[in-house]
Amino acid sequence: MTNPAPGSALTRPDGTPVRVLVVDDEQMLTDLLSMALRMEGWDVRTAASGFEALDAVKEYSPDALVLDIMMPDLDGMSVLQRLRQQQNMVPVLFLTAKDAVSDRVAGLTAGGDDYVTKPFSLEEVVARLRALMRRAGTALAAEPEPILHVGELSLNEDSHEVLRAGEEIELTATEFELLRFLMRNPRRVVSKAQILDRVWNYDFGGKSSVVELYISYLRKKIDAGRDPLIHTVRGVGYMIKAPQ
Repeated sequence: MTNPAPGSALTRPDGTPVRVLVVDDEQMLTDLLSMALRMEGWDVRTAASGFEALDAVKEYSPDALVLDIMMPDLDGMSVLQRLRQQQNMVPVLFLTAKDAVSDRVAGLTAGGDDYVTKPFSLEEVVARLRALMRRAGTALAAEPEPILHVGELSLNEDSHEVLRAGEEIELTATEFELLRFLMRNPRRVVSKAQILDRVWNYDFGGKSSVVELYISYLRKKIDAGRDPLIHTVRGVGYMIKAPQ
């Protein structure tokens, strides 16, 4: 399991990591979602079909369910109906390519708690799941510490202020999100693909060169004339760490 973002841990009442079951027949999508949720420090399992999902719910007792509506054997609506008939009130976030108002209403009427249409950002899914679990009382969180630190660099997630050695650094919105992702994972190498998935939408159509471009922007603003914080690990990705 990867390290959760500092100060953002969401846990079960007994202190163990929250459990999320991701159900979708697109393996690439379940892999991306699983990676994003594990970065929050959550325990994640996946299922590729409706019947597999029902079995996993019994065995795993998840705190939240990410459920695709369109599946080949038993669709998401039918899975939810069976769970509710069994008096299982696990919070459910529907994923679907459908975006008609009638589909949204049908999903929520069937007992779903929220609804996200594809394409979506991974950050949005994480935020909605956090809200669902806290609202349902299945997960608890301490008040997060909004300031991230790496050496003499600090980033305030609430005010969006970035300082290095007390000097304020102006960043664009995308530069800020990229720096925040790096600082949430200090001394950990993150790949270009992970950065694209996390900072941009999972289905971002651009190339990994956009990551190189924004890394260069950050370096000019943060590292110019100073000991470097952002490091390239050739053939792997990037890492932020304080100078030795």
